[in-house]
Amino acid sequence: METHRVLPRQFEDWFNARSWHVRSHQLSLLDTVRTGQSALLIAPTGAGKTLAGFLPTLISLSQQPAATPEAPRGVHTLYISPLKALATDIQRNLERPITDMQLPIKMETRTGDTPTHKRQRQKRQPPDILLTTPEQIALLLADKASASMFENLQTIILDELHELVTSKRGDLLSLGLTRLRTLSPKVQCIGLSATVAEPDELRAFLMDQRHEGTTPALAELVLAQTQVKPEITILDSAERLPWAGHSAHYALNDIYDQIRTHKTTLVFVNTRSQAEVLFQELWRINEDTLPIALHHGSLDVAQRRKVEEAMARGALKAVVCTSSLDLGIDWGDIDLVINVGAPKGASRLAQRIGRANHRMDEPSKAILVPANRFEVLECQAALAASTAGEQDTPPLRYGGLDVLAQHIMGMACAEPFDADDLFAEVKGSFSYRTLTRDQFDKALEFVATGGYALRSYDRFARLRETKNGRYRVAHPSIAQRYRLNIGTIVADAMLKVRLVKPRRGKGDRPLGRGGRVLGEVEEWFAEQLAPGDTFVFSGEILRFEGLQESEAYVSRTTATEPKVPSFQGGKFPLSTYLADRVRTMLGQPNDWHRLPPQVGEWLRLQQLKSQLPRPDRLLVETFPRGRKHYMVCYPFEGRLAHQTLGMLLTRRLDRAGLHPMGFVASDYALALWSMKDIGAATKSGLLDLGALFDADMLGDDLDAWLAESALMKRTFRACAVIAGLIERRFPGQEKTGRQVTMSTDLVYDVLRTHEPDHLLMKATWADAATGLLDISRLSEFLSRIQGRIDPMILQRVSPLAVPVLLEIGREPIYGETNEALLASAADDLALEAMA
Repeated sequence: METHRVLPRQFEDWFNARSWHVRSHQLSLLDTVRTGQSALLIAPTGAGKTLAGFLPTLISLSQQPAATPEAPRGVHTLYISPLKALATDIQRNLERPITDMQLPIKMETRTGDTPTHKRQRQKRQPPDILLTTPEQIALLLADKASASMFENLQTIILDELHELVTSKRGDLLSLGLTRLRTLSPKVQCIGLSATVAEPDELRAFLMDQRHEGTTPALAELVLAQTQVKPEITILDSAERLPWAGHSAHYALNDIYDQIRTHKTTLVFVNTRSQAEVLFQELWRINEDTLPIALHHGSLDVAQRRKVEEAMARGALKAVVCTSSLDLGIDWGDIDLVINVGAPKGASRLAQRIGRANHRMDEPSKAILVPANRFEVLECQAALAASTAGEQDTPPLRYGGLDVLAQHIMGMACAEPFDADDLFAEVKGSFSYRTLTRDQFDKALEFVATGGYALRSYDRFARLRETKNGRYRVAHPSIAQRYRLNIGTIVADAMLKVRLVKPRRGKGDRPLGRGGRVLGEVEEWFAEQLAPGDTFVFSGEILRFEGLQESEAYVSRTTATEPKVPSFQGGKFPLSTYLADRVRTMLGQPNDWHRLPPQVGEWLRLQQLKSQLPRPDRLLVETFPRGRKHYMVCYPFEGRLAHQTLGMLLTRRLDRAGLHPMGFVASDYALALWSMKDIGAATKSGLLDLGALFDADMLGDDLDAWLAESALMKRTFRACAVIAGLIERRFPGQEKTGRQVTMSTDLVYDVLRTHEPDHLLMKATWADAATGLLDISRLSEFLSRIQGRIDPMILQRVSPLAVPVLLEIGREPIYGETNEALLASAADDLALEAMA
């Protein structure tokens, strides 16, 4: 189709002035939207997804007179992204065509960083295009002004849709979409996504599901075709590859050399703690004083924006970052992505690789840097998946009941509602399409009274039923507190880190106030520090001076061996898809020539000393070491599933009289140890491995363990905060993490005793099954290996067991000391294994 047949002359001239041409998928999406249909565009990075999504809006608004304060027309287009930084970047990029063509379009962002006065003005005088996040949509819809603000809404653009829909943020967004359709029935949805495994699920997410029949309604699908494959290599370092550990310290000079020889490099790591350490180590060897920056979610927003702006100007050689820069932000001329550590998933790797180049017809370049020998296998599996163009995005989830409770409360804050009408509306959401009326009524009862066990407490009575049967907020202060606590991201309680002048002498002189805020650390970490302790944060080595209210006061120091804040967030489990590929790879020795020689030799030694895990079976090794006896198995099901398995196996071994002492889990293996000889018990028949790994452990054993475990209380705490049962923030104050924990633990004990089928208890179990405990994955594993266990009774540790044994008792120690200790322990174990 020719450009001039589709684009107005003004837009055609703008493209021509830049020597750009409109791509076929951009025209296809434009045609689809013009016919009144919603659509999903799947395109690789650099394919112009964002411009494609906005073209219908820009053309439509260019043909209308500009809105005025006297005649506001409401929001025409909502752009929703998972990241505040992404919304800011889109605004910067869209300002260019709007300014160049002098379009009568007003565009603004609205995120958690937007000042209050600007948010209030946006309700009275909405922009034509509002760039925002799922949480802000929920906040707007909980306001009575939303009806007039969105009554003329034409388009909703959902960027990075694949990232939005796989968490509770997606549940909240799904409910928000169905509400927006009620306010503006003719609104169209445009989803923008990278390649996904099941595009039909995303197509259904974009559509109203209030229709007859069981087949979901689907949006139109537009695909951008490209034949260009990314150039991915695995680092081939001359240094010795570690047996275990996650720092990749051995590759530090290799990483620095790559940064030096490329224009701009993104160095991805999997946790914020790793980001801090790697950034410090790179600066330590930065003899060329290259401009290298740090970016992760705990840094102060001003610091993050400073880094982002420098990236946009092309002023940085490298940025060490976490998933805070995973998504489709187009910053500067990034020509290399380095992924330190295993990617944990093929789709996550593709997302990160896409940050390099940002041009559709040229290959992105990436280097994978495995931190240990098992990670080499995972990197090789991810490389093979990329070559085959395969994805492993998780399936869409069913909507959480705790999120539904939050939404019900929000709808009451906007205006009194009829329960029948709201139930029908919620059923139009793809995430809640299977919701039953009984589940909805229990959620409504919980929001209104707290439920059977809590209804006698006035503090849980939040809704009242009016004479005409509608539900309204019991008191305006409840709506105010609701707006302070909206959202589904329940992180550990955080304290601001404020830079102050150091104390002088030994006195207790009060600390100065007003220093710069560097970011936030977890409350539990700050509370274990004593004045004078040092740690690394925001790319600096800091000295802890003290705690005052909700702030940790720090000063700069020249110490060289600081502690490292161990952030809780940011750890990804190994995907099922990559785990399957790794198991398959172990069973194909003919393909080992693709692996580094050190790793190939390691696997051949395992064949010699024991045997390798087979794809459809479970290898269980037992051996003595010192005064203890070990059992090591290799499920390759990820750390979360292995930790749950370790807990349950420990209980069973204890019942068998083998007195287990502990266990340690990695993404690949699980090791347990005991004072009794597990191998001898297996050989004599005292211990039946088939019975030990029987799937019935997910019954009574699991229930008994959960009754004693703090994990369920931790999961319940998150559900209670999301559902609004426990409020963390109050006007003018915020509860500490300890206060929230005490409150939720008390409620949990009440519900477990008096109402075990309470909505929040069900939500907690559902979260545990797929989250902290990964029970669903563990269940599939146990079913797969029934009758397929390979026992190996050995006299010493096997080569494959060395990495997981090195995890036992490890404490995170900063710097080269840790590397030396780990290397020494690895040498000792390796000598045993190869004897």
